[in-house]
Amino acid sequence: MPGKFALTKPDDVPGKSWPAIAIGLFVAFGGVLFGYDTGTISGILAMPYWLQNFATETNGAGKPELSASQDSLIVSILSAGTFFGALAAAPFGDLLGRRIGLMVSTGVVFNLGVILQTASTSQPLFIAGRFFAGLGVGLVSALIPMYQSETSPKWIRGTIVGAYQLAITIGLFLAAIVNNSTQGRNDSGSYRIPVAVQFLWSLILVTGLIFLPETPRYLIKMDKYDQAAISLGKLRRLPVDHPAVLEELNEVQANHLYEMSLGKSTYVDCFKGTVGKRLLTGCLLQSLQQLTGVNFIFYYGTQYFKNAGFQNPFIIQVITNSVNVASTFPGLYLVEKMGRRGLLLMGAIGMCVCQFIVAITGTVAGTTEIAAQKAAIAFVCIYIFFFASSWGPVAWVVTGEMFPLKARAKCLSMTTASNWLLNWAIAYSTPYMVDEDHANLQSKVFFVWGSFCFVCIAFVFFMIYETKGLSLEQVDELYGIVGKAWKSKEFRPALHFADVDAEGARHMSLADIAANQERKRSVQHDEAASVGLGSEKV
Repeated sequence: MPGKFALTKPDDVPGKSWPAIAIGLFVAFGGVLFGYDTGTISGILAMPYWLQNFATETNGAGKPELSASQDSLIVSILSAGTFFGALAAAPFGDLLGRRIGLMVSTGVVFNLGVILQTASTSQPLFIAGRFFAGLGVGLVSALIPMYQSETSPKWIRGTIVGAYQLAITIGLFLAAIVNNSTQGRNDSGSYRIPVAVQFLWSLILVTGLIFLPETPRYLIKMDKYDQAAISLGKLRRLPVDHPAVLEELNEVQANHLYEMSLGKSTYVDCFKGTVGKRLLTGCLLQSLQQLTGVNFIFYYGTQYFKNAGFQNPFIIQVITNSVNVASTFPGLYLVEKMGRRGLLLMGAIGMCVCQFIVAITGTVAGTTEIAAQKAAIAFVCIYIFFFASSWGPVAWVVTGEMFPLKARAKCLSMTTASNWLLNWAIAYSTPYMVDEDHANLQSKVFFVWGSFCFVCIAFVFFMIYETKGLSLEQVDELYGIVGKAWKSKEFRPALHFADVDAEGARHMSLADIAANQERKRSVQHDEAASVGLGSEKV
């Protein structure tokens, strides 16, 4: 059903789709860890009690404050941890499996970070805790889209993987609510309560994962066909020997065998051929998602609005997070309606316009004018709408579905690491960009984000392929046959991997294999038609 969206499965899809949808949406809950941990630091750094006990310097009025270097380190150390966590997701996902890998990442690594932060009474232990929490978040951020993509039905895969971003926005929103509730406390509960709440999110995720199946594609990768059939049968609510289950598994297995016949799945191989092209696309997509400037608002929003003289900065942060959550829902609908390309293009144009308006307003009118403040906040919210309904969810959708099974864990870990590397760079450099003693850009910093949004427009046109409605195996065929991204909408799958002799086709391109299969089908059709005509004459 191209171009349409519904929560009811297409008539020609056998079995039930709700188990896979429910599982995919539940696993998306891991995004709450990501969003909450990211969002909570913005408020904590502005809390009077936390500053009194953790800050080592004072301002001109004698009040405790963080230096730009301390500010950068405390915020950005989480992103440093997530970078290494994302890279470690490949061995976690391939050796432990997608499900067990998620359980260890959440229950052990992430919780260690939460314990250290909750117990801290000074900067060193707090910083160590943020690093380990980041390590866990990095692992989870790569493993969740992988698990979702490998279990979701193709007709609603974009919405399910996009729900991961929805969970991230809910986490950011919850962090803003909890921070706003505890910021006035004059005891350690002001920061310990927001930090310790994260135990609840990890407990929910780990408990649910105990009952969920491993992904069929991972089991095929590990040569466990019978277990893969059981897993897929559970996901589709069909018997393991049902023709639809066997057909889907055979296609996955044949695609994997063909890919393996072309070469191994080492890290070096990830940079070769169409896989290398996809890896470049994924890394640039995740990097540009960060360079749109969204985390400037969620990391430093409270501090920026406060220093710029805005009234009620904590309330503004709650408002921006509310817009972020609400705006993700249209994206979950549009990702299957407009497709990946169209939605990313629309989002890039909208974000670009809004960022430049905020930059011009703040530069010309200044942030002390009430009218200018209101205009800036309004266009920041419109910017967040465009981000949350497009680049927020769709970046995870595209990277989650674009890689072949043999290299999926490695490539997805590297694209996610790109996201976190830029996340760290922005978190570390932003205080120096806006601090009075350094670059002192203030509102001019939005010119930087706006310029990157402009780059996003060209990137989508030249690099992003349309993968809506395709199985993960058909995405391999798309990249193997279509050379230019803007022609990807014209692609129609014609290749059946189950009919491919992996050894015999080793030196053939996918385009040649598809053409041969099409000729065979055409000949068989003509022969069947002539036999039918002959029998009519008799």
